[in-house]
Amino acid sequence: MTPLLCFVDVGLAADDFMNAPHAGRILVGTPDEQDLRELAVGQCLPDGIDYHTATGQIFWTSMGMPPSAPNGAVFSCNIREAVQRTILPPGAVHTPKQLLVDDRNAKLYVCDREGLRVLRCNLDGTQLEVLIKTGDFNRVEERSDPSRWCVGVCLSHATGKMYWTQKGPSKAGRGRIFRANINFLPGEEADDRTDIECVLHSLPEPINLDIDEKRGKLYWTDRGELPLGNSINAAALDQLRAIEDDSCPPSWPGRDYELLARNMHEAIGIKLDLRSMYIYATNLGGTVCRFDFDGKNRMTMYENKGTYAGITLAYL
Repeated sequence: MTPLLCFVDVGLAADDFMNAPHAGRILVGTPDEQDLRELAVGQCLPDGIDYHTATGQIFWTSMGMPPSAPNGAVFSCNIREAVQRTILPPGAVHTPKQLLVDDRNAKLYVCDREGLRVLRCNLDGTQLEVLIKTGDFNRVEERSDPSRWCVGVCLSHATGKMYWTQKGPSKAGRGRIFRANINFLPGEEADDRTDIECVLHSLPEPINLDIDEKRGKLYWTDRGELPLGNSINAAALDQLRAIEDDSCPPSWPGRDYELLARNMHEAIGIKLDLRSMYIYATNLGGTVCRFDFDGKNRMTMYENKGTYAGITLAYL
């Protein structure tokens, strides 16, 4: 069975550049490049996207305008009907980035960049809770520190762990990937958790995440500087160890992780097709790419039709 490709056009390449911040689209395509279908238009800087299999709902984040202001939101619609619903209204999140649907527990996970948080809520937006807090977004010096910015998120139910990226300053080689328990330890909350571990550091600029539980691998995009950035990467979960501090040697391909593919032109979105063994990835340069799981046999599609961010798959 071939999946539908559901992905985000941020809108920055719109013909009317004055309207670019409100020209975002949620698009549906296919691996054989059938005509794109616009599921939602007029979106304000959309970014993350995922699909809930049981209900056929597509969920996506909107960073709001300007992204530095606390006016982000989360929306959804049925993949067949395109009737938009508000899940988290503008201002409920600051600057939401990657969004993950936890099919097993019917939950949404959202990285809130300038909000300095990883959030979780029900599929209807209720019971919104803070899982990770990297600072106080009301303090300008903390909100403007990219080393605190949470961008990508994924879950490993097999190990009970949640992984997220803190991308660091643009092209600076200070990106990190962290993990913690999916659920709090008894008596702990976001402000005082003791289970947070940095497992990869000094990365160019890690963005979105996905995970292959069966094979025990974490995958991510990196939009940092060449030669290691603008890439697709993977690491074995059972080889990841807690990094005590920045004095430890930088995480390095061939030793700590695999560098699978390069030259991605601002890599953002990633989604694993675990049925057909493909990696789908997007970039702001305006390309959807497909790779084998080893990063080889790159195929490009839907080139120069937008500026692409998050991507997910829908099997109908």
